[in-house]
Amino acid sequence: MSELADARGVFRGFPALNGGAALYGDTAFLSPDSLSDSFGITKTELAQVLGVSRDAMSKRSRIEGPAMQKKLRDMADIVVRITGWSGSLLSAYAWYRTQPIPSFGDRTAEAMVKAGEGEAVRAYLDRIAEGGFA
Repeated sequence: MSELADARGVFRGFPALNGGAALYGDTAFLSPDSLSDSFGITKTELAQVLGVSRDAMSKRSRIEGPAMQKKLRDMADIVVRITGWSGSLLSAYAWYRTQPIPSFGDRTAEAMVKAGEGEAVRAYLDRIAEGGFA
C-alpha cells in the first residue's frame, strides 16, 4: 500500500477520491466511477485503459474481484505518485498513458498495468523517488 493511501485504501491527492469517494458503496473497494470521474473519462474509456471489458466496469462481482481491484489500485497509486512530480492530476494521467519508460523497453505505465506488471512500475517510481536512475 502506498504512503499516499490510508488503511482502507482511500487515496489522498485525488480531489474526487478524497474522503471515501473512491470506495465502492460502503466497502473498501476502489470504484471505477470515482477514477473515471477524477480523470474526466467514461467508464468505457477506463476499461480500455485498464485492458478489461466494459462489462467488468458494471458488474459488482467483477469490480470487487481481486484482479480488477489490483488494476484499479495499481493505476490510482501510480498516478498519485506521479501527480507531485507532474504538477496536476491530468498531467500525471497523461504521463501514465503516454510516457515510454526506458527501463521497461519503452512500454508505458498503462501497458505495464494492463500486463499485470503494475508492481514493477511502482518499484521503479520508488527507486526514482529515492534518487536512483531511470
